[in-house]
Amino acid sequence: MKQLSLPPRASSLAESLRDLGYSLETAVADIVDNSITAHSKSVEIWCAAEEEDPSVAILDDGRGMDEVELVEAMRYGSKNPKDVRKQDDLGRFGLGLKTASFSQCRKLTVISRKGGKLSGAVWNLDVLAGDEWLIGVLNKSDIKKVPWCERLSESGTLVLWEHLDRLTERQTSESRSEILSEKLTLLTHHLSLVFHRFLSGEIGKTRKIAMSVNGHKLVGFDPFCRNNKATQPLPTQSVLVGNHQVSIHPYILPHHSKLSRKEFDFYRSRSDFLSNQGAYVYRSGRLMAWGDWFRLVSKGEATKLARVQIDFPAELDEFWTIDIKKSRAYPPPEVREQLRQIIGRITDQSARVHTGRSRKLFDKDVMPMWTRYVERGAVRYAPNEDHPLFAGFSALLADDERRKFRDILELVGTSIPVEAIYSDYSNVPKDLDTKADVPDATAVMLKLSQLRGIVDPKREMGREQFSRVVRSTRLMEGHDSLLETFIAKDFKVG
Repeated sequence: MKQLSLPPRASSLAESLRDLGYSLETAVADIVDNSITAHSKSVEIWCAAEEEDPSVAILDDGRGMDEVELVEAMRYGSKNPKDVRKQDDLGRFGLGLKTASFSQCRKLTVISRKGGKLSGAVWNLDVLAGDEWLIGVLNKSDIKKVPWCERLSESGTLVLWEHLDRLTERQTSESRSEILSEKLTLLTHHLSLVFHRFLSGEIGKTRKIAMSVNGHKLVGFDPFCRNNKATQPLPTQSVLVGNHQVSIHPYILPHHSKLSRKEFDFYRSRSDFLSNQGAYVYRSGRLMAWGDWFRLVSKGEATKLARVQIDFPAELDEFWTIDIKKSRAYPPPEVREQLRQIIGRITDQSARVHTGRSRKLFDKDVMPMWTRYVERGAVRYAPNEDHPLFAGFSALLADDERRKFRDILELVGTSIPVEAIYSDYSNVPKDLDTKADVPDATAVMLKLSQLRGIVDPKREMGREQFSRVVRSTRLMEGHDSLLETFIAKDFKVG
């Protein structure tokens, strides 16, 4: 058998690799990985979106590359994924710079400064020869013409994307601005999440990094809400895979009632509590995949507030089947088994946090307005006819009117819009808890007086009993001081 050298056609392969499935945010994140590997302390992303020919520039102040290193970095498959990498190396396949860039643009220029010397190289798909991988190496005069080059630090690298044929999805000028705005918002949210441990300095002071998009500083988005005291961190567990350790740290997020409105809006704008439950897989501190239970359990209300942080080192890449985009990771059997056991323990705790507040409402109310019935395994709610408000009003009615009133209460109980309430509470629970502005004090006093006339027409109730009745209606929730003022004026001492 004879053997022939059969290299791929340059233009055909380069065009094909554009469709690996990168989005703008995953492509930029792949470039930022290189900046972190180069020990950068600052990364700037600039998108000149309003220009006729938009461009994206990613600048860092890392250690930079000389011409030999730069040309090698521009090579497709510059590193073997089986090669042993340093712990702080976020790369793997030696393809990220090229595949990520060409998923968004047709011209890639890289300028780097090391030891005070500038080097530059360019790939241009429009001039790539059919069978040859021809790269342009820039001289000094060429480099001076490259946009954003003047922003390079004493050492660092500029990655410039031009001819962005996919950024605006070939839309007309009317919808182009809206598309760009949406993509930049997704970009900032994605980077804030994927690199949140680097942005916050959690990985270590030497690896803390500042990042900005069009001059706006990014703040790390912690999916575990660890700054809130109500978050419950559970014991960390370790699994040995090969000769390396995988760390598993579960968290139970706070019930939404424990979040401030600002915290809740911040989290809701970046993630949905239900769909983003699950494992958060980190490789050397960089978030690779999230919002998945790996088919160990279905997503649902019971695990809504559960999150599991999983950390593995770069040496275990092959065990986790990391893809080129670094957007997918699947745990090895040892980790899956440990995770299965953890899920069993945290499911009940997540459910208790999620439903605990509802149970307290029924437990603490001596006279709830609603009664919960469990019949043949089915649960239903109905107005409590014995509640002082209903009972007091019923006592004011004639027999015929009383029967009609009871019929109305029964209809109210059977027509609760359960599906709508469930949908709203699952998606935007904080909106359902929004308190109205403090009402006019005179109107409040009149309403409380009318309420007392219904539940206590003979004025026999004590202060505490009346207070419990009012609180059970939740009519005055958030306005306790007005209720206390009314009671002090309307009830006799003793």
